[in-house]
Amino acid sequence: MAVDRIADPWGPRTPYEPGTPWPERVDTYLADGVTPDLVDRWVQSAAVLHSNGDGLDIAVKDGRIVGVRGRGVDRVNHGRLDPKDLFGWQANASPDRLTTPLVRVGGELQPCDWDTAMDRIVLRSRQLLDDFGPSSIGFYTSGQLFLEAYYTQGAIAHGAIGTNHVDGNTRLCTATAAEALKETFGCDGQPGSYTDVDHADVIALFGHNVAETQTVLWARMLDRLAGSNPPAIVCVDPRLTPVARHATVHLAPLPGTNVALMNGLLHEIIAHDWIDRDYIDAHTVGFDELRRRVEEFPPERVAEICGVDAEDVRHAARLLGTAKRLLSTVLQGFYQSHQATAAAVQVNNVHLLRGMLGKPGCGVLQMNGQPTAENTRECGADGDLAGFRNWANDAHIAELAKLWNLDPLQIPHYAPPTHAMQMFRFAEEGTLRMLWVTATNPAVSLPELPRIRDILSQDRLFLVVQDIFMTETAALADVVLPAAAWGEKTGTFTNADRTVHLSEKAVEPPGSARSDLEIFLDYARRMDFHDKDGHSFPPWTDPESAFEAWKKCSAGRPCDYTGLSYAKLRGGSGVQWPCNAEHPDGTERLYADAQFWATPDYCEAYGKDLITGAPLEPTEYRAMNPYGKAIIKAAEYMRPHERPSPEYPFALITGRTVYHFHTRTKTARAQQLQRAAPEVWVEVSPRDAERLGIEEGDIVEVSTPRGCVRCPARICGIRDGVLFVPFHYGYWDTDGTDGHHRAGNELTLTDWDPVSKQPIYKTAAARLRKAPAQSVGGNGAARAAATEALPAGARR
Repeated sequence: MAVDRIADPWGPRTPYEPGTPWPERVDTYLADGVTPDLVDRWVQSAAVLHSNGDGLDIAVKDGRIVGVRGRGVDRVNHGRLDPKDLFGWQANASPDRLTTPLVRVGGELQPCDWDTAMDRIVLRSRQLLDDFGPSSIGFYTSGQLFLEAYYTQGAIAHGAIGTNHVDGNTRLCTATAAEALKETFGCDGQPGSYTDVDHADVIALFGHNVAETQTVLWARMLDRLAGSNPPAIVCVDPRLTPVARHATVHLAPLPGTNVALMNGLLHEIIAHDWIDRDYIDAHTVGFDELRRRVEEFPPERVAEICGVDAEDVRHAARLLGTAKRLLSTVLQGFYQSHQATAAAVQVNNVHLLRGMLGKPGCGVLQMNGQPTAENTRECGADGDLAGFRNWANDAHIAELAKLWNLDPLQIPHYAPPTHAMQMFRFAEEGTLRMLWVTATNPAVSLPELPRIRDILSQDRLFLVVQDIFMTETAALADVVLPAAAWGEKTGTFTNADRTVHLSEKAVEPPGSARSDLEIFLDYARRMDFHDKDGHSFPPWTDPESAFEAWKKCSAGRPCDYTGLSYAKLRGGSGVQWPCNAEHPDGTERLYADAQFWATPDYCEAYGKDLITGAPLEPTEYRAMNPYGKAIIKAAEYMRPHERPSPEYPFALITGRTVYHFHTRTKTARAQQLQRAAPEVWVEVSPRDAERLGIEEGDIVEVSTPRGCVRCPARICGIRDGVLFVPFHYGYWDTDGTDGHHRAGNELTLTDWDPVSKQPIYKTAAARLRKAPAQSVGGNGAARAAATEALPAGARR
């Protein structure tokens, strides 16, 4: 009997024991009337609607995508696919795809040819460069392009134009992951591997609802739980998620108190001497400061601050402290909350204290939220420099300039690359006058949306949007460029555990849509960018030559791709970097030899103060860590900036659902996914609902000092005093009709972590009330849909 993968997103169990391979299970979905024997060809790719990186093949018939199947040979998923993998491809054929460029004429967007659209962009670019210089132009990209496009965009922005204003929407989901790794290890790069699930006896998930954000990885964990000698699960999440339901210990702290909780766990680990003193002495710096700091956080104080039980803190600490093989994962519950980097770094500290890195079952995964977020970081498209180079190290700038054959002064390094929240502030102030937005929808995804819409609507801001649909952001643009989607172009992308996949072109894009790489290279040629010798810059011309250029850029750096090629990536599994002459088959785990990428001359960053975000000077870093050891960094707990009050008594958090990705640009156009979660909702605890007279499905209003969302209530196991609203739902519905009071980011505040600059989506103060009867209007259908949409098997 076929399994309903909406009702059961994780599919049937294939139990296995620790230390044995995860069994293969090949998932397939084909369009109605199509059977495997009718498929003309299968084209290699990987999943692009989450960060897990599931290997899959695209089914093609008569020049159209007609389905997908999992790649059993792939190390990431062993053939499994999640609901977004199985159904999301249908968005490619949606009838409302952008197929021709658009330019704004008389206030309206009008179709045009590519020459007209690109000439308008080039003319404005040259005018701004002449009148205001490189800092008047900014690029805001995505976590969904391919490596080749990111490297090209970074080279154009940092090298050819010389602007420091380059970032991506990865700032919203993965910036803290990168920063936490830099703070501890001197460099980005996930220490762990998904295969650590196969060996761990304790798996700790810190703010990581893996069941919905990386569904196939959760299936791997479920299969371990179903086998003999299952791991213990520690879950830190204020919601009763599917992960929490399987947890040995579930800690549900008040939003904004993660640092206090982590300090309490570290207090217990140190107090009970569950530490590897030899490892600490030989391979780390900073232990004594951490010990002094966490002495202030016994379980009773943690219980008071976080609103958790002191015995649960002790139990969780005992599991972390006595595990023989500990795997920890971290995601948005930490990254998008108060003191994001400080909290994530404390998870790294647990592993340094226990010496649990680089061995099977022993690792940290500071997770990504998007499929190619890792590539933005590697390629310098997200506020970093290409190849994990250090903007404050002149030798690294000289190295990059030599690679690009440019003058080092052409590459801006007077300050860190500008983060996204600051870029939008510069646009608001009028110093940034052209913004090129690629494959993202900030008019839905950024915090405090009324402010963002005002910024994007300014006449003085020249807005270019490159996308596959007419999003809320594209509707505000001066020029809209139709892009090719996944499956319509060739390139590579890298998942959260450093696995590089090749995605081959399966079908032609619709109309005159072009790949992102083609668009960027066309812009460079029209702008007549050249290197020092007068040769066209960038010099590459297609995906494979761009990949080969990237390999040269990555050579000798932590993210070394020199052992990879398109040919090597064809036909088999994805491969983990670093992959080079020393590691020709890739590298499963980092730091197995306790040698870190942290020496002063090699490291990607010199670190920052975890409270203020102030960067350390190179001399300070050299004095602190001359031999490149791992860095144990303590953090003082600070109260959130916006806290519940009598007027706004709830803490509001936002997040994702298993059925949608980002702003639903694609998943809302897959009927199975849209039908599963058609409308926004708010989760409220049973006690809070009873106190307010709210019943399941009632239309309620969630409001903060910034806005209001009207939606049905779901009464569930979230902790008292906390509300949850998914952020996927935009200002419009998918047909372009007005959808006021639907976007979770109407409510969130303009604030960010001082270290990673990641926006804070999880500590807003809010109030909740039943909507007045006269305001409910046509939301009766929404009430029914939201109440019934979540399948029984997935109910929280």
